[in-house]
Amino acid sequence: MSAETIHPPVVKTFCWQDEAATERFARALAAQPALKLAYIELQGDLGAGKTTLVRHLLRALGVQGRVKSPTYAVVEPYELPDLHIWHFDFYRFSDPREWADAGFRDIFASPGLKIAEWPQNAAGCVPLADLLLQLTVADDASRQVTLTAFTQLGANLLEGLDANAEQRAAA
Repeated sequence: MSAETIHPPVVKTFCWQDEAATERFARALAAQPALKLAYIELQGDLGAGKTTLVRHLLRALGVQGRVKSPTYAVVEPYELPDLHIWHFDFYRFSDPREWADAGFRDIFASPGLKIAEWPQNAAGCVPLADLLLQLTVADDASRQVTLTAFTQLGANLLEGLDANAEQRAAA
């Protein structure tokens, strides 16, 4: 995981008009090689589209079968031939002792993609995110998405997303 913080954080804003836009974004993010070592936090109200984004991202990475929300289990692991993925949902997380008891420290110390919904509920336990996505539902049901890169790895992901968008526009 990245330890270098960028000063100031790099911020980008997107608007997803519909679920198809969410899926296109997820495919573009999945195409970034740096994603395999990233820690990504997702914040937003219930129904903002956090789990939907994760489902599209995992599908784009090659996860087969059911992709379920880890709301009750707290974490759902996925294993691909060249990638370990952990999807956390800290919505019901309330006791920092759970962090150590569940072995989350070891998971975050290992290579692979970590994605956390409701990371604010595990504040003080989770490391600095490479990339934070804040999702807000607009009046027209579109999603306003603010991406903030806190590390060089996160900045590289944003840069790759920009390049990917420019390539699609040129095609």
